[in-house]
Amino acid sequence: MKALFIGGTGTISAAIVRRLVNELNWEVWLLNRGNRPEAVPEGARSIVADINDEADVLAKLGDATFDCVCEFIGFTPDQVERDYRLFKGRTRQYIYTSSASAYHKPAASYVITEGTTLANPYWQYSRDKIACEEFLMKKYREEGFPVTIVRPSHTYDERSVPLGVHGKKGSWQVVKRMLEGKPVIIQGDGTSLWTMTFNTDFAVGYTGLMGNRHAIGEAFQITGDETLTWNQIYATIADALGVELKACHVSSEFLAAVGDKRGYDYTGSLIGDKAVSVVFDNSKLKRAVPDMRTAVRFDQGVRIAVDYVLSHPECQVPDPEFDEWCDRVIEALERAKF
Repeated sequence: MKALFIGGTGTISAAIVRRLVNELNWEVWLLNRGNRPEAVPEGARSIVADINDEADVLAKLGDATFDCVCEFIGFTPDQVERDYRLFKGRTRQYIYTSSASAYHKPAASYVITEGTTLANPYWQYSRDKIACEEFLMKKYREEGFPVTIVRPSHTYDERSVPLGVHGKKGSWQVVKRMLEGKPVIIQGDGTSLWTMTFNTDFAVGYTGLMGNRHAIGEAFQITGDETLTWNQIYATIADALGVELKACHVSSEFLAAVGDKRGYDYTGSLIGDKAVSVVFDNSKLKRAVPDMRTAVRFDQGVRIAVDYVLSHPECQVPDPEFDEWCDRVIEALERAKF
């Protein structure tokens, strides 16, 4: 079996590529700009190109065909329209990576299935993903274009500790605050429900859909089965760091109001996603991929991430601007107490 990845070196896709090459004996090609050669496993082949340069991509593809084309960096309708032009008649399956943030916010039910309405008035990112899905499904219905849609939620790997509230440079500054004994911001009262998925677990679900005839023309959410509150998530991170959690609970609406002014899109990422409880019903995926299960619990995945980040200085990207913003938000709330 032969697959082409558009991207292929990111948090989610790198784990899928490794599984295909090392465990499932697929022939794997990566089409990207070649900026992360260290993330390409031995055995995978590279096509160095800008996917937006259609003429160059077509020249480099030649007459190659694929069992599966996997899109990980398509965010807007014009990008999936480009893929349609490039790969129509060239692949038996096109898997588009959408987002679970596309589900209706606020959701009518906290239990999310693939049938949950897609609508997100708070986040342009999610609305663009919905538009991409609609274009692709229209091509499937009208022309038989062999699309499969996957919807990840909060998927992470060893290179970053997953959080709800962080700055533009990632999660390290929050981890640093924990290590320094400083309070950290948790959105809301910390009791809403959330799901974290380690990327190797996600890869099992995704690869099980590749070449799967039952996946054509269908959408699947791919998440773990473990549900945690945000208080539990942050407490688990603190335990892995060996420190006491000093939580400061701040309403999502307040964070959006004061954060968006500083360029932190909390209207989208919180109110449009993480502020509400979600529990994913993965029964549809498990019918198609019986091997799918949560093999890496959150406490295990966090310890993997903490150990890696603490031992790799390149993952420790400081964000003094966000640190100062946190101090100001927490100070303002303290002053408001009577």
